[in-house]
Amino acid sequence: MGKTNTTDTGAGATAAEREQERVDSAAGERLSTAPREERPETGPQAGTGVPAMGVVGWIRWFWRQLTSMRVALILLFLLSLGAIPGSLIPQTSVDDLKVQNFKDQHTTLSPIYEKFQLFDVYSSVWFSAIYILLFVSLIGCIVPRTGQFVGQLRSRPPGAPKRLTRLPAYTTWRTEAGPEEVREAALGVLGKRRFRTHTVGDAVAAEKGYLREAGNLVFHVALIVMLVAFAAGQLFKSEGGKLVVEGDGFANTLTQYDDFKSGSLYDTDSLAPFSFVLDDFVGTYEESGPQRGTPRTFEARVKYTEGVEGPERKGVIRVNEPLVVDGTKVYLIAHGYAPVVTVRDGKGKVVSRNSVPLLPIDNNITSTGAIKVMDGYRDKNGVKTQLGFKAFFVPTFAGHGKGQMFSQFPGAEFPVLALSAYSGSLGVDSGLPQNVYQLDTSKMNEFKNEDDELLKKMLRPGEKLDLPDGGGSITFDGIEEWASFQISQQPGNGLALGGAVAAIAGLAASLFIQRRRVWVRAVRGADGVTVVEMAGLGRSESAKLPEELGDLAAALITTAPVAPEKPDAPENPDANEAGSRPVHPAEAPAEGAEK
Repeated sequence: MGKTNTTDTGAGATAAEREQERVDSAAGERLSTAPREERPETGPQAGTGVPAMGVVGWIRWFWRQLTSMRVALILLFLLSLGAIPGSLIPQTSVDDLKVQNFKDQHTTLSPIYEKFQLFDVYSSVWFSAIYILLFVSLIGCIVPRTGQFVGQLRSRPPGAPKRLTRLPAYTTWRTEAGPEEVREAALGVLGKRRFRTHTVGDAVAAEKGYLREAGNLVFHVALIVMLVAFAAGQLFKSEGGKLVVEGDGFANTLTQYDDFKSGSLYDTDSLAPFSFVLDDFVGTYEESGPQRGTPRTFEARVKYTEGVEGPERKGVIRVNEPLVVDGTKVYLIAHGYAPVVTVRDGKGKVVSRNSVPLLPIDNNITSTGAIKVMDGYRDKNGVKTQLGFKAFFVPTFAGHGKGQMFSQFPGAEFPVLALSAYSGSLGVDSGLPQNVYQLDTSKMNEFKNEDDELLKKMLRPGEKLDLPDGGGSITFDGIEEWASFQISQQPGNGLALGGAVAAIAGLAASLFIQRRRVWVRAVRGADGVTVVEMAGLGRSESAKLPEELGDLAAALITTAPVAPEKPDAPENPDANEAGSRPVHPAEAPAEGAEK
């Protein structure tokens, strides 16, 4: 059966139509749970569009602006924008050495960066201000919306507007079933589709899609959770590095770290008690083809003990597969070689024998470093002195006459160690910190060769460098491997992950779930036949609303079928339109509805 629309005439009818339009519009507005802004209607500036502002008024205005969605999005954008320099510029909290190198290389930019705290972005005043304002904005936005949403959940859908024909999706038909029977059938059909329903007067009111606003709230709460997790991670984190040679170990105490950084609220007494020993480092590489030298196996095999007297266990640490002990994660971050050298004095006495880690300078693990002998050595005259050797190591040497001394492959296929020798003071007794991988030769003398040049030599495993004038020797005994580990404890990671997952789920719900209302009115006509009207109203414009209303109408027709036409029915265009079948909402949009 078709849809009929009538238009009243006269000034009184026009006013009634305006009033009905206002009521219908209010039904759509009540679908939103967003806080409504107060609009001043009185005061000396009423009608000018400018509210009367006092101290309290300004505070209220500022609070409304801060807790608006627009400002929250602006602050979120500024927070993301502020994190860019933290990713591009070296940060003091991550690596002091890189920051110092950057300052040495960029003498003009560095003072500007320091003034704007760009070397400490995440602890800077401006980043913290954006962070706190965003936190307050989200809370101020969520609290009132949550209260209104709870009120919406506890309330029932409003009754049907007087004129359903004005709604965006509408259909009607006539049936011989009684109005009570139609309304009861409508309650069942809508209930099966998970609508909240109840009967108001001569119509059934139903509503669905509350998860849209719930998803919106979950998204904002998840943002707060992520901000809290980020703050907790910065305040309570601990992070340190340790280089361990095969056969050596590490105990999780502050003095064992090569470098250590922690948040401002972290208590160093809370370091998890555990220890581990590096049994073996296994690294294999692609030996041919365009990917020659690419790592295939990269793992550290360790034995670790949890607690002071815990049982010893075996574990394997790989890249992105850390060892987790009591909430602390041990990551494998680097690998290199440690040549084993033996130093003897002029009498052949062993002064020092140890493995000396060298730092890689390229992907093929060409490495540099320093070998320092601080105690136990005496020169030919019996005077105590110190020795220093600049070391340059390549795991795979191409050989003499084949270019510079750089490694051709990261695996130790043809290891060569190049040494140059010095004697004197290493400067370790001055009390100033010193880089163990660099040799300060300012207070040292060079050992000279026969040509009165700096004594240096390339050694293969088993070979030695003899110091002149019976000064002793240094022997390259072999090589061991080392692995560098990062030991970190960040309590906010799990919370941040949960917040990110919840934010994605909430955003998906708020984008794809449509909130809508449906009304079914059933009244008995003058001829005794029941007239059924169905109409729908969406929270936002949706092409699926007419389709859904058509499906609901089709389901309801099984209980309230279309009444057959009466042969003696008057020839009325509106009556003919409503005679044989219901009009699908997609076929006949309501008068005044948005297309």
